[in-house]
Amino acid sequence: MNAEAAERIMARADELGAISEVEGCLTRTHLSEAHRRAAKLVAGWMREAGLSVWTDAAGNVCGRLEGASPELPAVVLGSHIDTVPDAGRYDGPLGVLLAIDVAERFAHAAEQLPFALEVVAFSDEEGTRFGSALSGSRAFAGAWDDVWWGYTDSAGTTLREASVAYGLDPRNIGDAARRPRDLVAYLEAHIEQGPYLERAGLPLAVVSSIAAARRFALTVTGSAGHAGGTPYELRRDALVGAAELVVEVERIGQDLGVIATVGRLQAFPGGVNVVPGRVELSLDLRAETDADRDDAWARIQEAADGIAAIRDLDWSVTEIYRADAVACSDELMAAVEAGVRAAGVDDPLTLWSRAGHDAMAVAEVAEIGMLFIRNGRDGVSHSPDETVAVGDVAVALAAFEETVRELARRRG
Repeated sequence: MNAEAAERIMARADELGAISEVEGCLTRTHLSEAHRRAAKLVAGWMREAGLSVWTDAAGNVCGRLEGASPELPAVVLGSHIDTVPDAGRYDGPLGVLLAIDVAERFAHAAEQLPFALEVVAFSDEEGTRFGSALSGSRAFAGAWDDVWWGYTDSAGTTLREASVAYGLDPRNIGDAARRPRDLVAYLEAHIEQGPYLERAGLPLAVVSSIAAARRFALTVTGSAGHAGGTPYELRRDALVGAAELVVEVERIGQDLGVIATVGRLQAFPGGVNVVPGRVELSLDLRAETDADRDDAWARIQEAADGIAAIRDLDWSVTEIYRADAVACSDELMAAVEAGVRAAGVDDPLTLWSRAGHDAMAVAEVAEIGMLFIRNGRDGVSHSPDETVAVGDVAVALAAFEETVRELARRRG
């Protein structure tokens, strides 16, 4: 049964993966026509599963199966259906498809759950089009920020304009918000975006928490000068200073066991025969705890001060993003672990998520739990090289179903 269902899920992932706004690769952004087509397809699968279906004011596709009595609080199973540019087929959609199949099993089962079961396909986790990451799940959690309405895409279209064109009414965005008393828990299945399950030779892992993160835009300033006419002792080379800082960022990250990445660096004025007078660079910090993340940032600041002093440079920084660590609840971790063990994994791995997920936003209104599924090829994600084995999907389906059943036992 699980093997047949897993084959169907993989076929549906392929069908969703063919819906793209760019020919030749998978790119499906928030409120695009490709998003509309994918949402319609997912809504149809939810109806086939026996769920009542609607699209909320943020564009999230929602389905509901009543429990033993009407209007009970719900356990929500969800993930997202938007993608990054040139994406893989499984980051987000696999979790939605697993959730639909689990809900269908309970819709056709004789047993009645002591809670309602809902499936949500969030509309905008990646933030690719408007820079509004997690806006679908933040609207779900009642944390919508009206500033986002003015965000624009590369064509100059605002999020408000795109919402209206999609058929949504921005005035009703508050209707997407859920109340904590109406929710029992949120459970999300997701591919691991890393190599740890593959290295351990295991199909599934229990997630303990989602990374604490901070992002910064840094500027290193020196003096531009002629490459031939400026002797070394008179140079204030911003690029050399920035390069030293990049090496320090990597060293500090490795020493402290955190993830520190410079993903973008640009020198100005940018001439091949000009000593760079200014460099702009990015910094992405992630750690299991807020304290570890902030300790790394403090050390990076010390390193920047030291480099600037030695090389007669200035530096400045603007923080552009911050997310504190979000812990999965002990009860839901235990339920996920019970589900994983019931699916045949005797010694489950526990991992903290280095990437962000919709669960981070939903944690504002419900306890969260997460299940990771092995992602082949060293865990590469945000890439067409994402790989999931059908056998692992079968095991994940059994584990996800049993997690819901275990939570029913605990809450029954």
